Amino acid sequence: MGGAVSVELQLASKCRPPALFEQDLRKNLPLDASDITDVAQAQKEVSRLRRLGKWMHERRVRLNPPHCFYGFEMPDFSDPGYTSCMAEVFKGPNGQKIWDDLCEQVTSNGVTLDKCIRTGVENKGHPTIKTVGMSAGDEECYTVFADIFDPVIALRHGGYSKDAKHTTDMNVDNIMDIKITDGYVISTRVRTGRNIQGLPFPPSCNYKERLKVEQIATKAFLSLDGELKGDYYPLAGSNTYAAKPNGITHEEEEQLRKDHFLFQEPDSTLLLAGHMERDWPHARGIFCNEAKSFLAWVNEEDCLRLISMEMGSDIKNVFARFARGTNVVEETFKAAGYGFCHSEHLGYILTCPSNLGTGIRASMMVKLPNVGKLENFRDICDKYRLQARGSAGVDSGFTGVFDLSNSERLGKSETELVNIMLVGVQSIINLEKKLEAGEDISGDIPANILSMEEIVELGKKLL
Repeated sequence: MGGAVSVELQLASKCRPPALFEQDLRKNLPLDASDITDVAQAQKEVSRLRRLGKWMHERRVRLNPPHCFYGFEMPDFSDPGYTSCMAEVFKGPNGQKIWDDLCEQVTSNGVTLDKCIRTGVENKGHPTIKTVGMSAGDEECYTVFADIFDPVIALRHGGYSKDAKHTTDMNVDNIMDIKITDGYVISTRVRTGRNIQGLPFPPSCNYKERLKVEQIATKAFLSLDGELKGDYYPLAGSNTYAAKPNGITHEEEEQLRKDHFLFQEPDSTLLLAGHMERDWPHARGIFCNEAKSFLAWVNEEDCLRLISMEMGSDIKNVFARFARGTNVVEETFKAAGYGFCHSEHLGYILTCPSNLGTGIRASMMVKLPNVGKLENFRDICDKYRLQARGSAGVDSGFTGVFDLSNSERLGKSETELVNIMLVGVQSIINLEKKLEAGEDISGDIPANILSMEEIVELGKKLL
């Protein structure tokens, strides 16, 4: 090769930094550019890198956390293992056009399409549930990248259209008075998430922005009184909360986890693909009221997770506390000059599209040693619009105890989703009772997923 090629090769080698292009890594291209053998190849490589550099500079692409770029080339989703909602859209007839239209777009916080889809590129799918395959780095992602988020949202939320309007209802009086059979429900909880306007979400925020969330949140929490009065507990080793400079002890932290109050350190491939582990454990913690019946997680998957819980099955008491707590926290944030991310179309805007709308997961931990053993147990739950998780999480083994919750979040109000959960839980308890008595339940299982009207009618029979 001539001298000109040698110069281009040297430049290409210097410009191909490690871990820059995910496409290069999957193709096992050598980082020293030794695969480039002629001038045309070298020019193409340098052109690509110059284009990337110009784009990153002009669009202020966020490089913190460590980013990924797919080199303006759509990742290869041809592997049948790619089963997420995101992959399904990109595999479709409009997939390439969607990619071409969006691949160079950037939000004002520097979030790119590459960042949004990384979880779904690195994690092809789940063996039992259809994953979303993408997440938002900030509030703007849902508008800047609407051409991909809208169809993904439609797939995840039962055809929810891009011009639909979300509804809300926090009136506890609209929860049905369904009597839950004693002896089956261990505990009840209602949780939701909230993100703060103007700040990037946890997958994309930097250290200072995460610290800002903790500062805003702890100030709000300390203003709570009455039943909601409590204290904030930063994770063990966190040095960002002045009142507890080294956080709680490791023993206290583990006890909170054993009591099912506190979140885990990110270890799943989904969370790690979103770089949720950065700067751990700093600026992360939990607020608990004195009775540990109202909790708030800081800087987990969303800026905040708000939770109301108690032993037993008194959902009205749990929801009433949840409604009071979320309202007081939101008003306190507004008084400090910070609102929660919200729109008429998407409701509360959270990191994962699966949680848009209410963000609510109303759940009961239920003993189901018989019906839970059935091969079609999860299909039965689907018929009642419920999601079943093991007692220790979605992938935990069989213990005879299941966390049953509403599977929907968007397009229905908070009280509607609680009513769905109540009807489903009691209906499945009735199946469990029949199996205990040795009776056949095949005629009691709905043939199809129940409509909202059918759930309401069934609920009237369970009053």
